[in-house]
Amino acid sequence: MNPPKVDDYHYIDYLIAAPRIFTCTEAARSQPPAPNPSDAPAHDSFNRLLERSFQDRGSLWREAKPLVSLKGGVLVLDDTTLDKPYAKKIELVTRHWSGKHHDVVLGINLITMLWTDGKNLIPCDFRVYDKPMGEAGPFGGKDKNEHFRDMLAAAKQRGLDPRYVVFDSWYTAMDNLKLIRSLGWRWFARMKSNRLVDPGRSGNVSLESIEIPQEGRVVHLKGYGMVKVFKAVSKNGDVEYYATDRTEMKQKECEDLSSEGWGIEVYHRGIKQCCGVERSQVREAIKQLAHIALALRAFLRLELERIRHDVSWYESKISVIRGAVSSYLASPALSLASA
Repeated sequence: MNPPKVDDYHYIDYLIAAPRIFTCTEAARSQPPAPNPSDAPAHDSFNRLLERSFQDRGSLWREAKPLVSLKGGVLVLDDTTLDKPYAKKIELVTRHWSGKHHDVVLGINLITMLWTDGKNLIPCDFRVYDKPMGEAGPFGGKDKNEHFRDMLAAAKQRGLDPRYVVFDSWYTAMDNLKLIRSLGWRWFARMKSNRLVDPGRSGNVSLESIEIPQEGRVVHLKGYGMVKVFKAVSKNGDVEYYATDRTEMKQKECEDLSSEGWGIEVYHRGIKQCCGVERSQVREAIKQLAHIALALRAFLRLELERIRHDVSWYESKISVIRGAVSSYLASPALSLASA
C-alpha cells in the first residue's frame, strides 16, 4: 500500500494560510509543485485525510498540554453555532440559537473546553451536538449537558485541577453543578433571573425578586446548597446574575472571573475568522469533525505565535497572505493587469 501523500500538518498549514475557501479541492490546488507531477496530492488525498484524521481524538490535547498549567488556571466551557445556512445534506447540521444572529439558525453546535489564565486561550477538548443521530452519532447522540459532563470528567482524568470552572447559565443544571462538586472543583456561572433561591429560610423565590448588594449575597440554591450570588447592571440597563459555590468570593474576583470567561467569546471569533472552522463543505459527520479538530489545532499555532511574539492571530494570518500578494506583484509575467 502506498503511503499517504498528505498528513495533518499539510491541512493545518493550509487552514492557516487560506483566506476564504476551505475545501479539499482548493487544498490540493494550493500545494507547492511536486518534483514529479504524479506525486502531487489530488483532492482525494485530502478527502481520505479527513476520513482517517479524527480517529486520533487525543491529538488536540497532546498539543495543548504543554501550553497549560495542570494546577491552576480556569476552565471555561461554552458552545457556539457554526453557520451552515445553505446546508441541506451536511450531517450534524441542525437548528440552534445563534448569539450572532439573535435567532435560531441552521448550523453545527460546537462545544469547547478552554483553559485560560486570563491571557492565554488554549482549547483542550471539544464535542459536537449529535443527539438527532442517536447512538450512531460520533459522540453517541448526547445532548449539550452530557457533553459538558463528559469533558469535565476527561479533564479530571488528564490531571487538570483548575481554580474554577466557568460557564453560561445553560449549563447550570443540577447534575452539572453536583458533578463539579464531586470532582473537588469550584464553579462560577451566570444564572437566569428566574432561578429559585431561598435568601433566608423564608421559602424559594426567583433570583430577580431579592435584594442583592454590590458585594453579593449568600443564598440557598434550590436542590444544591449555599451559593453566593452577584448582580451586574450594564450601562444600557441590562441585568446579569452570577453565582458561585465559593461563598467567600469578593466582587473583584467575580469581575475577574467574568472577564476570564469572556475569553471564550474572543476565541470563538478567532477560530471562525482565522481558521475556517465553519467553512468546510464536506457532508459526512466524521469529515466535518476532522476538519473542526484540525481547525482547532491550527488555532493553537496562531495562539502560540501570539504568546511567544505578541503577534495577534489576525496579523499572523494576514502576513501569510501579504507574502503571497507581494510575490504576485513582484512577478509581472504573472500579473493579469499586464496581460
